[in-house]
Order: sequence, then structure tokens, then C-alpha cells
Amino acid sequence: MSSAGLPKGTVPRLERPGPLRERVYEALLELITTRVLPPGRHLVESELAGHLGVSRQPVREALQRLNTEGWVDLRPAQGAFVHEPTEEEADQLLSVRTLLEAEAARLAAANAGSAGIAALEELCDEGERAVAADDVDLAVATNAAFHAKVMELAGNVVLAELAGQVDRRVRWYYTPVARQRGEQSWTEHRELIAAISARDERRATEVMRAHTEHTRRTYHEHES
Repeated sequence: MSSAGLPKGTVPRLERPGPLRERVYEALLELITTRVLPPGRHLVESELAGHLGVSRQPVREALQRLNTEGWVDLRPAQGAFVHEPTEEEADQLLSVRTLLEAEAARLAAANAGSAGIAALEELCDEGERAVAADDVDLAVATNAAFHAKVMELAGNVVLAELAGQVDRRVRWYYTPVARQRGEQSWTEHRELIAAISARDERRATEVMRAHTEHTRRTYHEHES
């Protein structure tokens, strides 16, 4: 397994305002979520500290927190490594995501107004442009923004909080299959927008459930 040397320019030095330990944690979590630091990568404190322009102490604290949250594995006498998700972990997370997203789609169909629908269409336009340009990072970010907007339009605060808890892990699993999902994913998003626009709660639920299940199956096919 390789160590934490990162491509030049992928890690900006941290801005000074705000609690340092929190900013180091957020920076490392973002690098893991986007797979700049891929599963299995050896995380060397001194190297990470150098990339981030900080001392080793906040890096150590961040790695301990990430270990507690399941993003990093601390192995005795070996050090820290980015967690490698099992098939079961991925399946459980993506199955829960399907339940949350399907309910969000139903509520969005019941509650969304014209401004919300227009926002979804704009995000879909941006996502399709990202796919056409083969910009995987932008496609992943826009996909996350699209699903977050559907969740917002649902208007259920508790549902949004639950979805927020799994959002970063969903991005983690989606990133390696984003290119494979490609245009089809955004075609499915268009179908969802149509159902929401028609205020068809049942259709919106079905489309979202099928959409998230496609991603789950694609992930498993990619990993097998």
C-alpha cells in the first residue's frame, strides 16, 4: 500500500480562521470522501501535516476522530490507513440511502414549487455538462447537490438530518462509479424532475428508488 503522498495541487493549505483541529479533520475527510486518499492508503502524519501546512498534533487528533467514525483504521505497529469498505457495509449504507431518498422524492412531489423545480433542472443541466466534459469530480459534486436539493424540497427537517449523516459516505461510494453511471444517471434525474413537476408522488418514489438501486448495483459490479 502506498503512503499519503498526494498529487501536486490537490491539497490547498488551510486558511487560518477557525479551530485548527476541525479544519484539519474536514480537509482529511474531504480527501477521503473524494478518494484523493483512496481506501487502503497509508496515512503518514508527517506527510499529511506537510501537505496541510500544520503540525502533526492536529493531524493525529483528526486521524483519531476519523478512526472513531469508521473512515480510518488505526493498526497497532503499522499506523493509520483509509478504511476499505466491505461489500456488506456498502450494501447496508446504500440500502438505507434508497429508503431516505425515495421518501424525499415523494415529499418533494407533494411540496415543490416552480422555483424548486427550476433549481433541479439547472443542476441537471450542470451535471450533464460535467458528464460531457468527463469531469468526474464536478459530476459527483453536482449529483450530491441535486439529491440535497430534492431533500430540501421535501421539507422534512428530520429526514434531511438523517440524509445528511450518510451523505458523505454516499459520495464515497458513488465516486468510483460516477463515470460508469454517466449520462444514464442524469436521464433518471430528468425522469424524477418530470414526476415531481407532475406532483405524482407514486411515480417520484418509484423513479428515485430505481435510480438509487441502479447506483447500488453498479457499485457492487464495480467492486466484484
